[in-house]
Amino acid sequence: MSIEADVLLQEAKESIEAAQNYRSELQQRLQGLTQARKQVRGSALQTREVLRQHFQELQASLGRLLDERLAALLLEVDAIETDSVRPLDDCQKLIEQGVSAAEELLREGEAALRCGVNEKDDKLGSFTKKALQIQLDSLPEVPSLVDVPCLSAQLDDSLLPGVRDRIFSHGSVASHPPVQIDELVERPGGILVRWCKVDEDFVVQDYRLQYRRGALGQYEDAYVGRDTESIVLQLDPHTEYLFRVCARGEGRREWSPWSVPQPAFTTLAPHEWLAGSEGYSLSSRRNIALRNDSLAARGGVLYSSAPTYFCGQTLTFRVVSAGQPEHRDSVGVCVDCDAGVESLQRDQAVCISTSGAVYVNGKEMTNQLPAVSVGSSVTFDMEVVGLFPVNNNNVSEGGGGFKLRVTIGSGNREVVFDWLLDQSVDSLFFGCSFTYPGWKVLVF
Repeated sequence: MSIEADVLLQEAKESIEAAQNYRSELQQRLQGLTQARKQVRGSALQTREVLRQHFQELQASLGRLLDERLAALLLEVDAIETDSVRPLDDCQKLIEQGVSAAEELLREGEAALRCGVNEKDDKLGSFTKKALQIQLDSLPEVPSLVDVPCLSAQLDDSLLPGVRDRIFSHGSVASHPPVQIDELVERPGGILVRWCKVDEDFVVQDYRLQYRRGALGQYEDAYVGRDTESIVLQLDPHTEYLFRVCARGEGRREWSPWSVPQPAFTTLAPHEWLAGSEGYSLSSRRNIALRNDSLAARGGVLYSSAPTYFCGQTLTFRVVSAGQPEHRDSVGVCVDCDAGVESLQRDQAVCISTSGAVYVNGKEMTNQLPAVSVGSSVTFDMEVVGLFPVNNNNVSEGGGGFKLRVTIGSGNREVVFDWLLDQSVDSLFFGCSFTYPGWKVLVF
């Protein structure tokens, strides 16, 4: 085959490969479009259902309120009518009794006039006496129309326009939520969720983060506050979770629409304290350690169950409760588990004491961080900056070493320094040491 034919064949192969890649990219974009269309259709269907259900419930509630108000007003009319008619009925009975007495007197008078001469005097005397008893000049008082109630309904014509304005402004349809999840970062036994506001005109008062296990679980609140990130702990490794976030506007009671749910999972096993360590009690998940009083006034280091901290990760200690401080109290990381020491302020370890002092290989640095108290979070970040030759026993040769750049953060301050080790390490232990009981530390 000639050189020209070889060139043409190579070009054809490259074109075929490029066409395959192009087709694959287009197919991926088609899948993306399918997912986007599914999201639009699905969210529109769900929004319609939410609107219908809400307005049906609102209509039923308004109908019940109007019925209750009408019933109350009708009862008020009945009460006024009853109270007003009762004295009129009493007056009517009195007048009717008077009319009956007058008619009877008239009959007796007419009979007296028609009787004979011998009986007339007696009849007329009896009639006159009875007439005086009836008191024909005494009439009961009948109230005038202005003195009796004339019921009417007082209705505010401004109610309907006000209600109409509120109804017409009630609810809204948003094509995009005001906040979206920006980043999902796996952490040991958890996921760090970061979100951001995408609607610049939306003034946020609080954020709300929820998560659920898989596609069929129930969403649970993970965080409510003003921060734009939160770590969700106690998640099972290699299990997918869905995360969503919403916001509440300044001065508002209702929450905004939810962001598009984002899936994430962690492959990192959770950090755990070593069980069975004297002087410490652990939570069921072994991520919280409590210094008990079994070794009162004596030091003692509690280590992790395994070297689960790797460079490039962030290790966080959060103080849940505090006891009496002592200068040997510390939290930090170390190369190995030395059970014979009473404090983490030792060789092959970096730590921060509860007073804020930073120790490297047992020596205190001049830089100091804020003192540790209840609610404090201390973070450790490390990265490899120098790796020198080592022999088969992982010991540096020729005065070399293994250098890690360490960043310890506490409060709003941090300390950065290089930690020189005499051997290379793939992972590190973490630990804490407290002298007096009452200290409780969460690690993640």
